[in-house]
Amino acid sequence: MGIGTNGTSGPVGQRERQQLIRDRVVREGFVRADSLAEQFGVSLMTVHRDLDALQSQGWLRKVRGGATALPSAVFHGDVSQRMAAMADVKQKLAAAALELITPGQTVMIDESTTCLSLAHRLAERAPLTVITNSVPVIKLVAGQPGISLYALGGTFYPAYEAFLGLHTAEAAGSVRADTLFMSTTAISHGRCYHQSQETVHVKRALIESAVRRVLLVDHTKFARQGLHTLTPLTTFDSVIVDDGLPTEEQRRIRDLGVTLKIVRCR
Repeated sequence: MGIGTNGTSGPVGQRERQQLIRDRVVREGFVRADSLAEQFGVSLMTVHRDLDALQSQGWLRKVRGGATALPSAVFHGDVSQRMAAMADVKQKLAAAALELITPGQTVMIDESTTCLSLAHRLAERAPLTVITNSVPVIKLVAGQPGISLYALGGTFYPAYEAFLGLHTAEAAGSVRADTLFMSTTAISHGRCYHQSQETVHVKRALIESAVRRVLLVDHTKFARQGLHTLTPLTTFDSVIVDDGLPTEEQRRIRDLGVTLKIVRCR
C-alpha cells in the first residue's frame, strides 16, 4: 500500500496523486518512475500516464527512467522559470514591439512571458482593446484607464497560467484584431514549435484572427526543439529578435522571405 508525501497511507485519487508527483518532482528536481510507483502503490504504466498528463500541462518533462522539472532544449519550464529567463532581453523586445502599436487599435497578446513584458507597457498606447488568454495579462490590464479587455476563456492550465484548448481557440476565432503579438517555445528550420498541443490550437486561432502578426523571440529559441509544429516563420509579418542571434542564422531566416528586426541588447 502506497504512502503519500502528505503523510497519509492508503490509495489516493488520480488528481491528488498527480499533484503529489508534481510537487515531488519540483522539490527533488528528478524522480524515478519506479520510485513513484512504489510510493503510490500503482503500476509503472499508471505512473507513465500520470507523467504524460503532467508533461502535457507543462509541469515537468519525462526523461529516461522518470521525470524532471529542470528546463531543457525541449521543456521550457513553468511560468516562474520562464519569467526569469532572458528578462532584460524580453524588456527590450517589448520596447521594440510597442513601437508597432498606435492608440485605438485592437491587439492580441498570447500567454508567453515575452509578451507579458509588452503587456506591462500597453497603457502607454491607450486607448486600446486587448484580447488575451493569459491570466497574468488579464490581471495586469483589467481596469486600466483606456484599456478595454476581452478575455478568452476555456480550460485553465495552471502551469501556463492561461486558458488553452479547443474552447479557447473557438473564442479566439470569434474576434478580430489589428495586431497579434506572440512568442513560441522553439524555432527550427524556419518553423515554430511548441511542446503543448493545447497551446498550438490557441496560437493558430490567434494567428487566423489577426490582420498583422508579430513574433517576439529571444535568440535561445533557435537552439531549442519542440514536439508540435505550430507554423512557418513566414506566417509572421515581422519577427523581432535580439542581437544574440548569429549573423549566419539571421541570413538564413531572411532568405526565407521573413522580415527580421534585430534589437540591440549587448
